[in-house]
Amino acid sequence: MAVADPTLRFERALFREGAALVIGCDEVGRGAIAGPVAVGLGVFLPDVRRMPEGLRDSKLLSEARREALHPLVASWAPFSAVGMADNAEVDRIGIVPGLGLAAMRGLETLVLAGVPVEAAVVVLDGSHDWLTPALADWPETSRPRVVTRVKADRDCATVAAASVLAKVQRDRLMVEADAVHPGYEWTSNKGYASASHYSAIERLGSSPLHRWSWLKQPALF
Repeated sequence: MAVADPTLRFERALFREGAALVIGCDEVGRGAIAGPVAVGLGVFLPDVRRMPEGLRDSKLLSEARREALHPLVASWAPFSAVGMADNAEVDRIGIVPGLGLAAMRGLETLVLAGVPVEAAVVVLDGSHDWLTPALADWPETSRPRVVTRVKADRDCATVAAASVLAKVQRDRLMVEADAVHPGYEWTSNKGYASASHYSAIERLGSSPLHRWSWLKQPALF
């Protein structure tokens, strides 16, 4: 069955309604047992042009295709950022607040770059707005408006772009981490659960990058 490419229809509707900016937002690493959770943010203006050819949700792309698309996506978005929350933070505060923390860090990066995020509409994949609570300490006038959309990573080009940005950056970190903590096959599983990953944990113990509460065992390092 053919997979439809994402479009800019939803984003263009938001621009017609008065949005000055649209920020596509998507997370990766939510279900991993090692490494950070990452939230990608891609900022787009009303004059956004046609998306890079072949852009799709990162889950629908091969690793090689994601890597090839990454520089195209990064140049397509006038501004972009990837925020992260590490495994220890996810253990301490939980995965949903961890997503919010990562997104907040990404938005802070955009603010430092001069992006007026308060004028933006953030398109968040899914039906649950986990971002707004994370911004509770921000002045109300500084917060972007958040809209949720089921399957936005599949259907909305800006969210697909954010997905690629986050996935590539997180995957690269896990490949680098594999050289520091070898044996867990992070170059292939990127920290996600697999039989060989669990087998390595049984053999080697957990590492400083594992989400220890998710393993139901104490850290062994």
